[in-house]
Amino acid sequence: MTAATHGTGTHGPGTHHPGTTRTSTRRLPGIVALGVSRTRLELVSFFRERDAVVFIFAYPILMLAIFASVFGQDGATAGGSGEDAVSFAQYFLPGMIATGMMLTSFQALATSLAVERDDGSLKRLRTTPLPPVAFFLGKIGQVLVVSLAQTILLVAAGAVLFGIEVPGSLDAWVTFAWVFVLGTAVGTVCGIAFSSVPRSGRSVTAVVLPVVLVLQFTSGVFFVFSDLPTWMQRFAEVFPLKWMAQGMRSVFLPDSAQAAEVSGSWQHGPTAVILVAWLILGLVVCVRTFRWRRRDDG
Repeated sequence: MTAATHGTGTHGPGTHHPGTTRTSTRRLPGIVALGVSRTRLELVSFFRERDAVVFIFAYPILMLAIFASVFGQDGATAGGSGEDAVSFAQYFLPGMIATGMMLTSFQALATSLAVERDDGSLKRLRTTPLPPVAFFLGKIGQVLVVSLAQTILLVAAGAVLFGIEVPGSLDAWVTFAWVFVLGTAVGTVCGIAFSSVPRSGRSVTAVVLPVVLVLQFTSGVFFVFSDLPTWMQRFAEVFPLKWMAQGMRSVFLPDSAQAAEVSGSWQHGPTAVILVAWLILGLVVCVRTFRWRRRDDG
């Protein structure tokens, strides 16, 4: 009688467990809190590497100054005429924002994770109670904060040094927000995925840097995209940087400038689709290829 009563009591199969519910509801906020803490740690670690900090923040500004000065001599413009004229500084700013996003996400993560894997940091971290999700949330948080700070600094420098006009409409900033978030997310997952390609931490720069340079030179970052050879344009259209740069041009250039695009429009729809496609592809590759140990470590 006692056994039967126990088996069909309030804790039998199919009954509600308040304790389990509380545990499950606390787990997500707990992981988020760990992710925030990890973000702080990643930011502290990042800003301690002063050479990397100087490069990441100064590189886009320096490139903007160089290319705007070289191409903009004698009042030359990137397109348009009269009030619709677009200076080279104005044209190159969106591309520099996009390449800055790629530096802080793709290049920085591909490099740092490969080095951390090679020196055993990832292996040791995997043995701690820290959930992998919290670790990656920390990486993502660090990328978002640094990318946003870099973009603000770049836009401010462009406005002060070259008189670049900052968008004043809400629609422009909404476009900026989704291109920035999607572009940074794509760079982050692709950087995590690509970190498994270098065979060691010593070879990571030789593997990552050529990819970054090729994309920069073919994606409308350093040159007017419509002036590039057709085959180069088709090549760039496969990769996200071209679409990130074009999306940013739609924010910082006047609407009349879209007539100078290869397609004759800003292509917001294709931009969103291609960036989302790369985000999904990057996530799939991350899940299938990311390693916590070196190749020779089992």
